Amino acid sequence: MIHLQLFSTAGCHLCELAIEQIHDLAATDHIKLQIIEIGDDDLLVEQYGIRIPVIKFSDDSELNWPFTQQDIQQKIAAANLEL
Repeated sequence: MIHLQLFSTAGCHLCELAIEQIHDLAATDHIKLQIIEIGDDDLLVEQYGIRIPVIKFSDDSELNWPFTQQDIQQKIAAANLEL
């Protein structure tokens, strides 16, 4: 199982698009998504506020918007993340 974190906030249209992309992949690629609300943590707002949506992988690497499903798959392959 691949574990991804998506840094997001309420009302973020781009974040909704990112969630859709990941959910489409999750059905076929055994991906578990954790959505992290940055608005609840001042440090996360400082770190991700102008970059969201951001996907964080289990190797602590990140993928900043804009990204596609192909970008996500390539990042998973490059990081050698296990299914």
